[in-house]
Amino acid sequence: MLKKTNEEALIENPGGGEFEREPVPQSKWKGWGSFLGMYAGEHAAGTEFMIGPLFLTAGVSAFDLIVGLLLGNFLAVLCWRFLTAEIAVKNRLTLYFQLEKISGTTLVKFYNVANGVLFCFLAGSMFTVSATAIGIPLGMEMPALDDVGPNGITYILIVLTVGAVTTFIAASGYDTVSKAANWMSPVIVLAFIVCGIVALNQLGVNSFSQFWDIWGEGGQPMGGQIKFTFWHVVLWSWFANAAMHVGMSDLSVFRYAKKASSGWTTAAGMYVGHYMAWIAAALLFAAFLKTPAGLDMLSSGDIKVAPGPLAYNAIGWFGIIAVVLAGWTTANPTIYRAGLAFQTLLPKSPAAWGTLVAGALATVAGLFPAFAMQLLGFVGFYGFILAPFGAVIVFEHFFHKKAGIRKNYAELAGIQFNPAVFWAWAISFGLFYFLSWQFDVFVSFVTLPAWLLCGVLFLVFSRKWQQRA
Repeated sequence: MLKKTNEEALIENPGGGEFEREPVPQSKWKGWGSFLGMYAGEHAAGTEFMIGPLFLTAGVSAFDLIVGLLLGNFLAVLCWRFLTAEIAVKNRLTLYFQLEKISGTTLVKFYNVANGVLFCFLAGSMFTVSATAIGIPLGMEMPALDDVGPNGITYILIVLTVGAVTTFIAASGYDTVSKAANWMSPVIVLAFIVCGIVALNQLGVNSFSQFWDIWGEGGQPMGGQIKFTFWHVVLWSWFANAAMHVGMSDLSVFRYAKKASSGWTTAAGMYVGHYMAWIAAALLFAAFLKTPAGLDMLSSGDIKVAPGPLAYNAIGWFGIIAVVLAGWTTANPTIYRAGLAFQTLLPKSPAAWGTLVAGALATVAGLFPAFAMQLLGFVGFYGFILAPFGAVIVFEHFFHKKAGIRKNYAELAGIQFNPAVFWAWAISFGLFYFLSWQFDVFVSFVTLPAWLLCGVLFLVFSRKWQQRA
């Protein structure tokens, strides 16, 4: 889901000579086909094995899940097409260089650290996903939905091992990572398809009405999850990748596009990964709940949403392999990208050091299965933090003339810290986080208002401070 595959990570490699501080020349522009496969592959990953079952534990109804995901993913595609890709082909700059021009180098470092830490938490949750598969032949006790810390020495040893191997590979360079991801992505997509088909057979589904009845009118949430309604599904699926589209992270990808219409290729990711894969993974959990082990789990109230056993229950050892590969292909490039973000703090140090720091932090995070078990909330919070930075770029691009402000002000004024950017983000984040916390509002409901407020405040503050200069 949030995994950045080979092409994007290579694009953003600051040491790779990939035009990280200049517009991409026309000779390097790519057609829409270069993006289609990338997005289709990157959004069918380890996170999908967790998110699908978590929808079911949130008590969604059939209509809320099936129609809500259709709408929410379509809104995400529109953002990629008419905001991210549109700005990318106009400026052809990475997010980091574009943000540096507006906010200054100091604020970009703050963004990079925040981005890197959140990426480490995501990678850590994928270590949990892989551990649930590797732990099956080892007889490991699976983490429960409400577990916070590790539940045994076997889990700890598996996470430490997976973390060390993943970090070592990521630190050795991206060539190995990218080649492996190219081979693994089709296998993972095939696994989701097979899992969905097998789960339907296990559930005895022979018609669309029977498929619809799997979720029916929904139920009560399990294991401390909140109840998901139609709008929870729509807004969560819309903003699951908020940092990438309205947050403008994928400027770094679409700066290579010949036309902004390449933004439509994100639909492949949304409807292969964020629709087919999520529903297939949810079907795995639904099928498991019908087994004696699933019925015992429900009666005990000790809810466990472990991707490994779910996939193993459907397709045996192929399921175990698919879960391990999916977790690995998410965690590896995620650690690599987090390392690049940390590297900006010490640009003269060896590139591998940033990756090693990121891997260590991700491994520690992986010891706490709460990051994986609460992935719906974490992903929503991730987008909520980073998306408003993208509003700064969007509002400056489309409204700088009407607002009477100068573009790329930090670059023009030679400043390292643009207070207009910082205070616009801090006020919008602080206000809506307080409202979310005080009134127990799911964070995806306040992501769009925070994004809009940040953009408006940036224009207002920029006009004020630029007139003073």
